[in-house]
Amino acid sequence: MLSETYSEVTVMTASLPHDEAQRLGALYDLDVLDTPQEKEFDDIVALASAVCGVPMSLVSLVDADRQWFKARLGIDEAETSRDVSFCAHAILGRDLMVVPDAARDPRFADNPYVTGERGRIRFYAGAPLVTTDGHALGTLCVVDEQPRSLSYEQLQALRALSRQVTSQLELRRYATALADTTARLQELERRKDDLAALVGGELRAPLGLLKGYLDGLAHTGTHDLDAAADLGRAAAAHCRGLEDLLEHLLSLAQTGPAPEGLRMREVDLTRLTRRAVEAVRPIAATKQIWILNQAGGPQLPIIADPVRLEQVLMHLLFAAVKYTPPGGRVRVGNDIESGPAVHLDDLDLGDGTHPDLFPHLYYGAISAAADVPQSDRGLVVAKRILDAHHATVALSDRPGDGTSLHVVFPSAEPVAVA
Repeated sequence: MLSETYSEVTVMTASLPHDEAQRLGALYDLDVLDTPQEKEFDDIVALASAVCGVPMSLVSLVDADRQWFKARLGIDEAETSRDVSFCAHAILGRDLMVVPDAARDPRFADNPYVTGERGRIRFYAGAPLVTTDGHALGTLCVVDEQPRSLSYEQLQALRALSRQVTSQLELRRYATALADTTARLQELERRKDDLAALVGGELRAPLGLLKGYLDGLAHTGTHDLDAAADLGRAAAAHCRGLEDLLEHLLSLAQTGPAPEGLRMREVDLTRLTRRAVEAVRPIAATKQIWILNQAGGPQLPIIADPVRLEQVLMHLLFAAVKYTPPGGRVRVGNDIESGPAVHLDDLDLGDGTHPDLFPHLYYGAISAAADVPQSDRGLVVAKRILDAHHATVALSDRPGDGTSLHVVFPSAEPVAVA
């Protein structure tokens, strides 16, 4: 370990991860540093704090020389130096780092956030935010000024919540890439239409004159002065059109490859749904929410990006858990409607209490209205990914039954056998 001086005390700083350059590249690709606080991430740190019974929680992203907080609860600072960061140590691993009493840990005993110079941290637990490519961007961490430990259920919930943070960050990046791809395709379509009008319209006449003149010259060997004059006038009148044609061809050649998009292949919707349920179940358990998993039965093949679609299903389930009162019930299953489908039912409580899920799903997953105050941006992003999968989303809300969300996918085309 390296050691550096911080305000006249020796602080043991973390070594750099072996993939530091790639890790920072992945972090910068997300374009999240120094962005405003957002409700979705604020909700996660609030839930992490409540689940673990601690007053402080952070979504901390470890930059080259600082840690910056995308979301924070119980802490005023928006960032700190990486030299004194607990999270810089946590990202060296891929599982939770738990520090029961920082004052007794040689890595942190002289840290100014432990000694009282900047704070009095005693307990820290950080779950690394690991991307699908295996890079730890930072942590979802919980902090207390008293030594403590966490139960197995709390540790599992913290792990599950950290995966929600990572999924949200990655889904936003892919939604942006999809929007860029759509804009690029629309621009190519516009240029193609312009090119068709140019070639099929005003340039056809001078090209016909040129062909006729050259055919006559080939057959007779005689130079026709009148025909040459007509050809010259026609060519002069359409020089601008010919220049436009060249510009269009050059622009089409220089558009370059499309941005990174979805990696589509045949996958089993039933298996993806089961995995999403198991990923969210530890969070539901901390709120005493029962998830009835009916995602079983036969395989339901669809064409999808398995990683991004699983993240979307995880976020839909997480939204159901987040907006369901403690003691509620969420039912998840698969079936065949007009195509392979996943349905999510947020059931009314036995005392008649109605879940608060419907407006969040409506403004997020149905209308995709990102500009509506308090709308769940994560659901808006999820809807964009579902649109890219050509999925149909239907939502209903009935007193006594609760809120139901149905997502129907096109069936995978059967592969022809030669």
